[in-house]
Amino acid sequence: MKLRIRFPTAAAPVLALAVFAATGCQPHQIDATIENRTGGPIQLLEVDYPYASFGANSLASGANFRYKFTVIGSGALTVEYTAKGHQAHITGPSLAEHQQGRLQIILLPGAKAQFVPEL
Repeated sequence: MKLRIRFPTAAAPVLALAVFAATGCQPHQIDATIENRTGGPIQLLEVDYPYASFGANSLASGANFRYKFTVIGSGALTVEYTAKGHQAHITGPSLAEHQQGRLQIILLPGAKAQFVPEL
């Protein structure tokens, strides 16, 4: 006689997550740090990447903002923010699904940015 264990359909995602955690697999994540070196505070910071975005309402001069994200699909990263009443729109590096590592975004005066990817 064989012993069969059946899981209800609702338990399948929980079981898959448990196996995922037990095997030590981790999702492909990018650890991003945004540094405000514009010389003044910024508002409405938004970082768009393929199929999602993140941001902050404000970021003081000299402050950093950290966020971890997973890329789904591929495409260019863009950064938008408002400083001194002017909106900045900056296109960054292209990202692809399954990339992982670190990305430093340094916001500079004159609506410019430096991107330092370690992907």
